[in-house]
Amino acid sequence: MQPITSGTSSSDMKSHNISAILRTLLYQDGISRVHLAQTLGISTATITNLVGELIQTGLVIEEGIIKTNGQTNVGRPQKALHIVTDARYVMGIHIDVGRVYLILANLFAQKIKSWQFDHALDAPPEQVLDRAVEVFRTTLPTLNLSQLIGVGVAASGLVDTSTGVNVIAPNLAGWHNVPIREYLMQRLNLPVAVDNNVRAMALAETLFGVGKQARAMAFIYARTGVGAGLVVNGELYRGAAAGAGEIGHTTILPDGGETCHCGNTGCLETLISEPAILRLIDTLIHEHPDLKSQLPSGQLSPLDRVFILAQSRKIVREQLENRARYMGIAIANLVNIFNPELIVLGGIFRREKSLLLPVIEATVRQRAFARLGEQVRFKVTDFGDDAGMIGAAALALEAFFYRPQATIT
Repeated sequence: MQPITSGTSSSDMKSHNISAILRTLLYQDGISRVHLAQTLGISTATITNLVGELIQTGLVIEEGIIKTNGQTNVGRPQKALHIVTDARYVMGIHIDVGRVYLILANLFAQKIKSWQFDHALDAPPEQVLDRAVEVFRTTLPTLNLSQLIGVGVAASGLVDTSTGVNVIAPNLAGWHNVPIREYLMQRLNLPVAVDNNVRAMALAETLFGVGKQARAMAFIYARTGVGAGLVVNGELYRGAAAGAGEIGHTTILPDGGETCHCGNTGCLETLISEPAILRLIDTLIHEHPDLKSQLPSGQLSPLDRVFILAQSRKIVREQLENRARYMGIAIANLVNIFNPELIVLGGIFRREKSLLLPVIEATVRQRAFARLGEQVRFKVTDFGDDAGMIGAAALALEAFFYRPQATIT
């Protein structure tokens, strides 16, 4: 992140440079004031003044002596700078299909407390949002509100980030032009940032997860739908109409494919999402009735039962691998267009990486142009089922702490 040096007011310059310092400390914890000045191209005097203010406000501490090769540097000892993890916190809301996840998190998006509740797919948006507000209001009296800096909302579907409006959520009935930001700001009296849920997960990976060092990264998530979040040089790429990353609506079967919620046919989402896999197993059971008795019982989700059955039944495993190949084809196309160095997978791809990931990787390496497929790295998210709400927290931290107003359009 480069400092502002001209063309802006002194207050804008100071605010931007403070954000640059905080962002640098997020990625390079424990560096010295001298190193910080060199990294940002800001004078040591300015760094000293700004760091002093951050220390006074409790956001940064100077603790520990920096050593090189185990030895203290010659001359005046250089102290290490660190962000105070619990100096501030944010709230995050992940509006998923059928469930809402909520989190209270610190400056590193680490969970302090979390909640969740189910909602009907046809529940009015106001009802879902009011329930989320109710959950947070039970916690607000116990918090030091001066330390609460904002709310992030990771919403399913297409989101206009400039207005905070959920334009459309194809998998949720009635979610059309829902003014999420305005609705929550009025009820919580806090600043609110809203974005697509998969983009929020991608942001969490680049700020706090496995994508920290990646210049170009794609986060791909599949559950009820399939989506991708794209990151360039540490910033989200949203596209001209905030629609970048809708990989689930890539046409894979131009003729004879199933009808998707978006209205088209043959979309990737109709082949490799959770509902698509459950429809697949229903078809297989109809063709091979003996499979039904072999589905495991107990406290397992329907999807878990399918993947367990695949371990013993070749026909199920082969059909799932075929669906994984479709995912690999879509990612190969993404690699040809976007050329990421890292692809992070979440949702069902994380849960069943031993079955799906090898097929996806092999397909990408086979089908991507030239050596682009060979150069891309694949990882699964470390955030697990918390990825959505950690992403929501990351939205608030990005918007109101680490890099206010930053975006690539």
